[in-house]
Amino acid sequence: MIKIDSTDDQRTGNSPVRHQYRVLNDQEKAQMARIKDIGAAFIRECEAMGGGYVNHEAQAHRDLSLAVQHAEDAVMRAVRHLTA
Repeated sequence: MIKIDSTDDQRTGNSPVRHQYRVLNDQEKAQMARIKDIGAAFIRECEAMGGGYVNHEAQAHRDLSLAVQHAEDAVMRAVRHLTA
């Protein structure tokens, strides 16, 4: 699998959904990288709390799982906004 950095202009070549992208300027590329870094840091912090049951409560585990899911969604939507 070929990997392309998310801030590289070549990222536009492997999208199955979007057929056109605009080229980002350096400030936008830096902003996208910061958004992704913030999301990744939040997810790592959640994972550090424990991936299994927290205090043996199923709801606590579900809340942590949803926090990670929503963080992933938030990053995706912010990047989509930036790259639209």
